[in-house]
Amino acid sequence: MAFLGCTPDSPKAPAKQQTESQNNRTPKVSEPGPVETVPSIAAFSEMADKAGINFTYHNGEESGYFAILESLGGGVGMIDYDNDGDVDLFVPGGGKYESEKKVVGLSPGLFRNHGDWKFSAATDAAGVATAPWYSHGASITDFDNDGFGDVLVTGYGGLLFFQNHGDGTFVEIAHQVGLTDDQWSSSAACGDVDGDGNPDFYVAHYVNWSPDNNPICDGPEIGLREVCPPRRFEPLPDIIYHNNGDCTFSDYSTKLQLRTDGKGLGVLMADVDLDGHIDIYVANDTVPNFLYRNTGDGNLEDASTRSGTSLSDSGTPEGSMGVDVGDYNLDGRPDLWVSNFERESFSLYRNDGNFLFQHVSRSTGVTAVGGLAVGWGTVFLDFDRDGDEDVFVSNGHVIRYPKNAPLRQPPLLFQNDPGPRFHNVAPAGGDYMQTPHMGRGVACGDLDNDGDQDLVVSCNNEPVAVLENHSGTNHSLVIRLIGIRSNRDAVGAYVKIRVAAEQPEMIRLVKAGGSYASANDPRLFFGVGNAPSVASVEIHWPSGVTQNLSDVDIQETLVLREPNPDR
Repeated sequence: MAFLGCTPDSPKAPAKQQTESQNNRTPKVSEPGPVETVPSIAAFSEMADKAGINFTYHNGEESGYFAILESLGGGVGMIDYDNDGDVDLFVPGGGKYESEKKVVGLSPGLFRNHGDWKFSAATDAAGVATAPWYSHGASITDFDNDGFGDVLVTGYGGLLFFQNHGDGTFVEIAHQVGLTDDQWSSSAACGDVDGDGNPDFYVAHYVNWSPDNNPICDGPEIGLREVCPPRRFEPLPDIIYHNNGDCTFSDYSTKLQLRTDGKGLGVLMADVDLDGHIDIYVANDTVPNFLYRNTGDGNLEDASTRSGTSLSDSGTPEGSMGVDVGDYNLDGRPDLWVSNFERESFSLYRNDGNFLFQHVSRSTGVTAVGGLAVGWGTVFLDFDRDGDEDVFVSNGHVIRYPKNAPLRQPPLLFQNDPGPRFHNVAPAGGDYMQTPHMGRGVACGDLDNDGDQDLVVSCNNEPVAVLENHSGTNHSLVIRLIGIRSNRDAVGAYVKIRVAAEQPEMIRLVKAGGSYASANDPRLFFGVGNAPSVASVEIHWPSGVTQNLSDVDIQETLVLREPNPDR
């Protein structure tokens, strides 16, 4: 059963503290074909300056050590930490070198949302300025089910875990609660893997780089040094932390037989086969991706190869960074999406049922953008609120002297059109989407509570971008689930709606992790066109409870608490 409000003793801060060379990649995708022009209402405006969000992730490359550490960049966490109904932002800060052998962290940024596109810096006041480690990712969870979101920060040197005390402040408690991982971690996701009501952590690890293991790799010309590719380094095994329900965690990696041959960058938790149990998908760099099927008895089954989601359509591993899940073709089955390295197609895996997937990037038009993009953070979103899910990808190279593609790259906005077929409409989406960036993590959510999904993008050595979505005037049904018997965040739940009897059913999943090193707004967004109401809403809770509503008006966020048959 879930527990409430555990409060460890006051913490003591720990004392411790990319980018690939394409000559180790195999070209797999042809260069761009003819550009297709399609109608789009895509419209996004950069709001960071107006909103008062001035923050930059620094990777330390100015020190000149050409370390693969510098390639990963950081993510973005969306969290309503003060429970005022407005989504706040937590942004990891990265790090720098104090010397060739010493890497230190830089403070994250916490920005409180006051509504109407007004944010204020709350880092110091909230107690989250501590940064002993070089940071990458932000994972948001209510680990103690007390109603206030907590923040896990991944990176090089160790984990940080900020417990939300519910009064606007956090306390760092990673070592106190058993999160003692000191391997190089990239992304994390938190969900209730064993169904006991308490959320568990999956932490993805990258490679065994260190200041003492920073080999010299040749650049494109004599005398030029380049960042070494991941193939030069051995993988680090991922870790899964079981939530013991008493404010402590235990390492269950061996018990759950996690694979040890990944080079993890993105990780996602969601109920991929809709059987009531949270599955786990990991995007690995240059080695096969992992898909773990939750068997429902406390165990995970490695379904990576059998499922068809670990390799490209030609059967080779790819340089995978970001990942998300959504139902792109409205068939009621969740599909998987992965962003990859240059000259490798972004991978769309169609769910054909029975935990079997088909690689359909070519037939759905994804490969029409060519192979120049190096994709990182990525999200399914219905930006135009027409009912089907589109895809945003943040791009940016990882080495200093790329030969085949530019260093800075524009993002991609794949509009989901009838077919279904995806078209890149980013050039229509506004100034930010028309210009190149060193893009990394992406988070998606409704920052102004107007019913559509906005975007926040973290970049290497470039200010965080905050993109307001004002793409048309369609409506959305927005749903926030609160678990009672299930974990409070309701990760693993899914919701089906039908706008009208003759229209296809839409499904959205409550997921954890996803994108790259980031955490999205936990609310579910259903684009319903100009409909004033929807005919039916069906909620499937992780506990097994099913809830049905009918004739639901489009309104402000619909907050639903899980029914508890025991009361």
